[in-house]
Amino acid sequence: MPVPLSYSWRNLMTRRLTTGLTAGGMALVVFVFAAIMMLSAGLEKTLVETGSEENVIVTRKGAGAEMQSGIERPAAAIVETLPEIMTATDGRPLVAKELVVLIGLAKRGSDKPSNVVIRGVSDRSLLMRPQVRLLEGRMPRPGSVEVMAGNSIARRFKGGGLGETVRFGMRDWTVVGVFDAGATGFSSEIWGDVDQLMQAFRRPAYSSLTFRLLDSASFSQVKERLESDPRLTLEARRETKYYRDQSEAMATFIRILGITLTVIFSLGAMIGALITMYAAVANRVGEIGTLRALGFQRSSILLAFLAESLLLGLTGGVVGLLGASCMQLITISTMNWQTFSELAFSFSLTPGIIGSSLLFSLLMGLVGGLLPALRASRLKIVDSLRGG
Repeated sequence: MPVPLSYSWRNLMTRRLTTGLTAGGMALVVFVFAAIMMLSAGLEKTLVETGSEENVIVTRKGAGAEMQSGIERPAAAIVETLPEIMTATDGRPLVAKELVVLIGLAKRGSDKPSNVVIRGVSDRSLLMRPQVRLLEGRMPRPGSVEVMAGNSIARRFKGGGLGETVRFGMRDWTVVGVFDAGATGFSSEIWGDVDQLMQAFRRPAYSSLTFRLLDSASFSQVKERLESDPRLTLEARRETKYYRDQSEAMATFIRILGITLTVIFSLGAMIGALITMYAAVANRVGEIGTLRALGFQRSSILLAFLAESLLLGLTGGVVGLLGASCMQLITISTMNWQTFSELAFSFSLTPGIIGSSLLFSLLMGLVGGLLPALRASRLKIVDSLRGG
């Protein structure tokens, strides 16, 4: 017959100090593991949610990002004639021709510059990005040297706040509005009139074209038509895939770094669990002999000690996850390796991270408790009672 689970829990509570220290070590490892995974998930979520499944972004073939791309005006005019593109209420195709460049801006409280994305937009850009809403001020007037800044830029960079002036492209630009784009990369950009920005940066070509499909299912047909047209050297991607690709390199690096650190830290936690459980076996030799004399099988003793170790791991996992969940309140910024621009994002706790963190904590408990449990189950009844 099996040993009740309450027996294992009571034994853990009897050794509160060692239980707390061992569970605390496991909690620290789970905290690191979950925080790193949340960091990677937050980066991916921010960039993926920047795009829409209904939108298609067109760049020059082979360009990994918008700022590496160039689309001449004649090519843009050809794209606008596609019959699969949705039209706005004014009867014009819903196509946003945009310019994307990088400038260096100093952060508030520091003279060290960071790269910031400047995006040239039109009224079509706003129609296709309903998540963008004005927080303060007003929209920039077309044809003017006015811009609006994402709320992340307004908070962290000099010249990015409402009414302030930022200089780039040999001109002074006035920030007349601050916008919020939700948990997307647009909140880390400055937007202005595309024609004025092209003149300021002496750019004869657009960086990208973004359009909305009448029917999302027609994407494959549109993609084949654009990429096979001999007049064009363009590549079409769904906007969500484009931004997912932007996060791939950085997210992969974060995951590899996190797994490496977690493996190193987990070895110490498992050794701690091993020592704790060996000590528990040594202190309860007589108790084990009594249980065997009462009719409990070796397998029952093995499962009882494994249950203690798993409870230890689970406790550490829950505590570590609770600590990691608080990281969602923090917003951090880093450089996106794909675009070399500053990007602000938050930690993101997903059901997958919760499940994998708890599973990892149970695995640490299992590995740390297996050998002591085997030793306890192999003790002979006579030797155990004599040793007790």
